[in-house]
Amino acid sequence: MATDTHPRKAGAGAAGPGLRRLLLDNGALTALVVLLLAMSLLSGDFLTTQNLLNVGVQAAVTAILAFGVTFVIVSAGIDLSVGSVAALSATVLAWSATSAGIPVVLAVLLAVATGIACGFVNGALVAYGKLPSFIATLAMLSIARGLSLVISQGSPIAFPDSVSTLGDTLGGWLPVPVLVMIAMGLITALVLARTYLGRSMYAIGGNEEAARLSGLRVKKQKLAIYALSGLFAAVAGIVLASRLTSAQPQAAQGYELDAIAAVVIGGASLAGGVGKASGTLIGALILAVLRNGLNLMSVSAFWQQVVIGVVIALAVLLDTLRRKAGSGAASSAGSSAAGPGSPGSGRRGAMKAGLALVCVAAVIAAVTFFNSGSSGGSTRIGMSLSTLNNPFFVQMKAGAQAEAKAAGIDLTVTDAQNDASQQANQLQNFTSSGVDSVIVNPVDSDAVGPAVRSANDAGIPVVAADRGVNKADTATLVASDNVAGGKLAAKALADKLGGKGSIVVLQGTAGTSASRERGAGFAAGIKAYPGVKVVATQPADFDRTKGLDVMTNLLQGHPGITGVFAENDEMALGAVKALGGKAGKSVSVVGFDGTPDGLKAVGAGTLYASVAQQPKELGKIAVRNAVRAAEDKKVAGTVKVPVKVVTRQNVADFS
Repeated sequence: MATDTHPRKAGAGAAGPGLRRLLLDNGALTALVVLLLAMSLLSGDFLTTQNLLNVGVQAAVTAILAFGVTFVIVSAGIDLSVGSVAALSATVLAWSATSAGIPVVLAVLLAVATGIACGFVNGALVAYGKLPSFIATLAMLSIARGLSLVISQGSPIAFPDSVSTLGDTLGGWLPVPVLVMIAMGLITALVLARTYLGRSMYAIGGNEEAARLSGLRVKKQKLAIYALSGLFAAVAGIVLASRLTSAQPQAAQGYELDAIAAVVIGGASLAGGVGKASGTLIGALILAVLRNGLNLMSVSAFWQQVVIGVVIALAVLLDTLRRKAGSGAASSAGSSAAGPGSPGSGRRGAMKAGLALVCVAAVIAAVTFFNSGSSGGSTRIGMSLSTLNNPFFVQMKAGAQAEAKAAGIDLTVTDAQNDASQQANQLQNFTSSGVDSVIVNPVDSDAVGPAVRSANDAGIPVVAADRGVNKADTATLVASDNVAGGKLAAKALADKLGGKGSIVVLQGTAGTSASRERGAGFAAGIKAYPGVKVVATQPADFDRTKGLDVMTNLLQGHPGITGVFAENDEMALGAVKALGGKAGKSVSVVGFDGTPDGLKAVGAGTLYASVAQQPKELGKIAVRNAVRAAEDKKVAGTVKVPVKVVTRQNVADFS
């Protein structure tokens, strides 16, 4: 073993070189430190105790999932199912404790067992079925998500109060999710460093065939590895549902990608054999810091996705370059010079830190360039929309921004991407940054409740837009009546069909209040027309492409339908495309929202009608009421924006 011929002096001077060595040898840690410093300089609201705790809470679920994925990646596998398994485990717990009446303790054990079982199946498919891990876990992603929807029937299920405490705080300030994250991280570190299973993971990831020839029971080890990943996914699902006080069947969509990104950013190699718990935690914190800081700096929701994608790509590039540099230095200097004090080691450390700084510099440059900044107004309003992947909410945003600009208001708009957990994070960020008021268009009315209550506790008034908020106080609700709109759609379609015919219904995203309310209104309205039969009801997730695909499939089984009701215009336009020449002739299609494309189709006659909600007006009214609430002026409890059925006869009035 090589010895250090130049020992460092003991005492205070040793701390400096030790810290430098730590940062040089850990590119991800260097990136996190620089990122924290950069965000604190770019936003005065970032470096506060409450906001840093928010970052910890927002990293918790991703980190717990990523700890489980670390086991799989270290063994040269991949697990794409963890997000769906998390949602399924939480759904099983909620359903067992409420609908099935099972004691809460047993329900928790059943949820954990569900996660382990899913992981065990993954491991069996990989080890004994010889399926690539990508394919096996991709299949489980679909199976687990489908089972979650089947059990919940597409609607959120209330979470038991005794378990929901996992989403609360200790002593009114220390978040329990952060404690769970730390505990799971310590377990991960212990398993990797101190157990036979952990050593097996590194051996399998380094060279599976060599591990097998050395006597390691590779197949059985893989069963245990994937089962562990499923266990961690179950814990993450329970923590996530506890934060939202409800089990969401569509929760944690895309979280598997965040988990994998956190592991890779933390220094693990997708080729296997390399990875550790501390690196994974740092990777999850980097993603959380980015999202939190970008929210606080009012960076466009669209550009946020671009910046985070760039960070992930640069992290993988960093890993590749780091390994090339390491192998090159090792081959030139020889094994005896590989010690921490060798010139090669210093160059490698400098390269790690340098590349990490390049990554962070790229992020800061992007933030600075694309930061939308504030409008300079004295009143600051945060607005969280359920999604900006829908023309209705894009118009709502446009109306809100137009009103804010006219009034000199500083408006920050975020996109929750139909993720209740992400929306909760955004509302927490608004609260910690001390905005004057908040506008929220809930992904789900129940799930947004805890985050709105936090704003209530901070004295920040909240305005609900388009959808109400349950179990929390709001200054006002600015909305169209979705139930009444559904009834109007039923009457318009039934009258067009002369009170007789066979129709299909295209539903929106399962579990969303908009889909439930519009569907309930339509179902109630169509009962008045016994001659109209609903022959099929299928979800198409408020998406035009899915509307096209689902309608194409339904036509195979129901070629003689005469009408279609779609719970938004996007799905209606997809249905029109699938119907081709039948649309507007032998088949009448009714949509919902009154979007520009929808109204254009109404004018062309391919779409019979759309229930128009005037989203731009809704956004403007929401901002006006948010300003009044911030100024402690009286606002009405509910502000209704009129809805009307738009047909070819009156479409000119709306266009």
